[in-house]
Amino acid sequence: MCVSFRSLLPALRAFTAKCPPSQICTSLRTYATEAEPDFEHKPSHYGQPLFQSHPHLLRPHELTPGIPSEEYERRRKDLMDSLPSNSVVVLIAAPVKYMSGSIYKYRQGSDFWYLTGFEEPDSAVVLEKNASSRGYRMTLFSNGKDSAKEKWDGPRTGFDDALNFFKADDALTIKAFPAQLRSMISLYSNVYIDLPQSPRKNARSTKSLLRYLSPPVNPRSEYETVVESLSSSRRKPLAPHIAQLRAFKSVCEQQVMRMAADISGRSHAKTMRFTRPGISESALAAHFEYLCSLSGSQRLAYVPVVASGPNALIIHYTSNNQVVQDGEMILMDAGCEYNGYASDITRTYPANGSFTPPQKELYSAVLSAQKALVGLCTEAEGLSLHDLHRKSCDFLRQELKQIGFTLHTGDLERVLYPHFLSHPIGIDLHESSYSDRGEPLKAGMVITVEPGIYVPPTAQFPKHFHNIGIRIEDEVLVGEKHPVILSVSAPKEIADIEGACQGLLGLEPI
Repeated sequence: MCVSFRSLLPALRAFTAKCPPSQICTSLRTYATEAEPDFEHKPSHYGQPLFQSHPHLLRPHELTPGIPSEEYERRRKDLMDSLPSNSVVVLIAAPVKYMSGSIYKYRQGSDFWYLTGFEEPDSAVVLEKNASSRGYRMTLFSNGKDSAKEKWDGPRTGFDDALNFFKADDALTIKAFPAQLRSMISLYSNVYIDLPQSPRKNARSTKSLLRYLSPPVNPRSEYETVVESLSSSRRKPLAPHIAQLRAFKSVCEQQVMRMAADISGRSHAKTMRFTRPGISESALAAHFEYLCSLSGSQRLAYVPVVASGPNALIIHYTSNNQVVQDGEMILMDAGCEYNGYASDITRTYPANGSFTPPQKELYSAVLSAQKALVGLCTEAEGLSLHDLHRKSCDFLRQELKQIGFTLHTGDLERVLYPHFLSHPIGIDLHESSYSDRGEPLKAGMVITVEPGIYVPPTAQFPKHFHNIGIRIEDEVLVGEKHPVILSVSAPKEIADIEGACQGLLGLEPI
């Protein structure tokens, strides 16, 4: 019996709507290449995917893929509840970036997106704390509809839709932002605001604030007085308060991050199979990125490291422009961004599919330390990132001594293992600008665990380990008593790595 996919859609949507938030329902998601065409949704009426225009990407209750509208509301309320009375919050969208006169694929500012889910440039939001049951009033500024510009650049979200979908109390043109901002902030003694895309600990002059709106929303003279008013003692940093909220991942965020890690992990495994002596590092990077894109990733989370042989001794090797030789290992540090959340995974594997005895011995030492460290990522252990790093040094020192290393003062920390063990991860690859490495880990945090050993060709280290660099990195969800490895799809055990390389796991490359 033949049944069309369109006839099954109502039942599928009803089923997913009933799915409890605690369960991962991503298995029912499809992609644009799989869904039956529905030309009623083309072109979209909105400036970003919404369920009404992209039902193959979002469920009815979601504002962005995987994140329901109610969660954005909760984030804003939690932020405003944490601020003192008589406070106002001002956030500006990330600037548009250009390359050779063309626009880069736009990515919204992380804090702005975390609070609004709004993905269009040239926008701003103002949250005014009040005594209502909601706890605040929200005004969203954007370009709104413009048929002439939309013919060139694509659809924009109208003001009525901004009210309806993004739950703003008021939606205004971005051209009115300077005047409205001047009026709003004059009413409050605490003005929380940050400059977009600036070093947060060395913020630029506030006079550059509205220059980030592209194109300039008004002649400079009109907003000059607004900028000057922000220079007073009333201005307070906003980012640290949002960072405290972003440190703890909701169940929905955990599910999206697991999917991002699954996409990256499978791409790692298939790239292991794709690898062979004589192939270029750049081809491996391209293979990984293509696989991630095919699985729904919007972009890579960072420039990948594909370091063959001695190149692995360079921690941030991103040239990826040399040829893989037989007998070498590949250190691949690569992860995708999926529906707003980053993944970060590193695997080290043999180019020809089989570890040599020295490679296997050193890899086993790093793996033993890494697995022990992952087991400590619980709230019950009461450890901080600094504590974990110190333990990583202890574990690695013990492992290296067992395989013949004679370590002197500074050999490990300055030469063999010169980087820190871990960093928080989420919307941003490194969510650590305002994290305290001395604070104990709490359930709901997501961190990386990435010990590594990089052996230079110098006489104080065993010769058969020279020019071998190994790093093993997982994303770990901190639990109360048990950690959860989000990046479990990437092979890590020696037998699994060799199986992936040799095609024994059933994971084939493109």
